[in-house]
Amino acid sequence: MAQDQPPKAPAPLAGALDIAGFRAELLGWFAANARDLPWRRSLAPYEVWLSEIMLQQTQMDRAVAYFERFLRRFPDVSTLAQAHEDEVLKLWEGLGYYSRARNLMRAARTILTEHGGVFPATFEAVRALPGIGPYTAGAIMSVAYNAARPAVDANVERVLARVLDIDQPLSAPAVKRRILAAAWELVPENAARAFNQGLMELGALVCKPREAYCPDCPVCAHCLAHARGTTSQRPAPSPRPEIVRVDMACGVLVTGGLLFIQKRRPDDVWPGLWEFPGGVMEPGESPEQAMIREYREETELAVRPAGKIDVIRSSYTRYRITLHGYFCRAEPGQDARTGHRLHEAVEARLVRPAELSAYAFPSGHARLVSRLLTDVRLGELLAAAE
Repeated sequence: MAQDQPPKAPAPLAGALDIAGFRAELLGWFAANARDLPWRRSLAPYEVWLSEIMLQQTQMDRAVAYFERFLRRFPDVSTLAQAHEDEVLKLWEGLGYYSRARNLMRAARTILTEHGGVFPATFEAVRALPGIGPYTAGAIMSVAYNAARPAVDANVERVLARVLDIDQPLSAPAVKRRILAAAWELVPENAARAFNQGLMELGALVCKPREAYCPDCPVCAHCLAHARGTTSQRPAPSPRPEIVRVDMACGVLVTGGLLFIQKRRPDDVWPGLWEFPGGVMEPGESPEQAMIREYREETELAVRPAGKIDVIRSSYTRYRITLHGYFCRAEPGQDARTGHRLHEAVEARLVRPAELSAYAFPSGHARLVSRLLTDVRLGELLAAAE
């Protein structure tokens, strides 16, 4: 069920919940306990939008630091619309889900060309921007413009699942419809901004995923799960996704005092990010063998290992990735500058180690960069390659 329009059928709260009391107690609590977050100081639509995109799949503390750094470089729609993708991705590095950053750029350009650089003020126009779904549009409209629309994120889903004592997983479509209908009924006409932020804040600070601090909850008297003693069982658990483990190897080619990097294709995982050539290990391969094979398949360059840098472990959705990183040299007769032929990338560059900080890498490769820059063997390899 989309958040675009209120449900046609009556919401489930009439007669079952003191809506006026719930609103008043939550609003009073939020007024006294709201965190001082940078986007709450101005409530500018651009800043609210940026914060909502960053907070998707990102913890609050990390999002604040990224938000402040991003806003210093791109203080408004115009500067973001005119930015180069590599710079935006570099500032986004570490947040993951890089499609969010690309959609920010696309949306900024749309605002510049179709709205004169002014962030739109209607739900329909906001919803039409690239990368903005029903929840994000509702959050922007309610927080930036105080429009009476719900903003149902994971925190709100959890709070309402406990308030209503819903005994089915949040992933069930019927549950999502029920929670959204309740959110539409609860949101007050003239105080949506504070109410929606209050619900999200309550989920973040009090009604937490692993433990609900019921004595500190301003709406505890309205919570069916608390009354029935089922708080620890709500929300009902969803089936856990199968974890897929992936072993990979990559090579940091040192040649002519420089390092070889390549840029991923736009239709690939982590599109537009830079990496060291490599890939998934095949059954029976050693990491060194996989690195050599992947280098030849991706670049047509023949290389040999020159020392293991580290083993980097990272996660991406349900994947658990183990990356074996190696220094490597080109085999005699190989010229990395002119002899490579790219098959899994759109661009390659030879860069000095100090220049790596200007490029955005996937998290595993970014951590490998940190490791190799402090490896004493790097200086020896660079000197030998001069």
